[in-house]
Amino acid sequence: MIDAISSISAFVERAGEAAASSQVTSLQKAAPVAQAGQSADFGDMMLQVAAKATETLKAGEAAAISGIQGKASVQQVVEAVMAAEQTLQTAIAIRDKVVAAYLEISRMAI
Repeated sequence: MIDAISSISAFVERAGEAAASSQVTSLQKAAPVAQAGQSADFGDMMLQVAAKATETLKAGEAAAISGIQGKASVQQVVEAVMAAEQTLQTAIAIRDKVVAAYLEISRMAI
């Protein structure tokens, strides 16, 4: 599963290189990497989201393994797994929105 998310981040990176960079002014405030006077484009933002999702899923997996080995408390395991589940649900929602947007664009008359 983590490999699939890594491939998504690689796809986003390739798409960001191929596409012209567009400024997303409404998301500049939410982008943690963008500093004052800099703009964050959509490809960079999606790359950051994919990287953060991968980190969260890996942390959840590591916490589950630690819990099985008896090195982590049940509370720590549950918190990490819940965070991973929330991240996965967010990634699925983003994927669904991207697919819906693609289908909408493909239905447009030229």
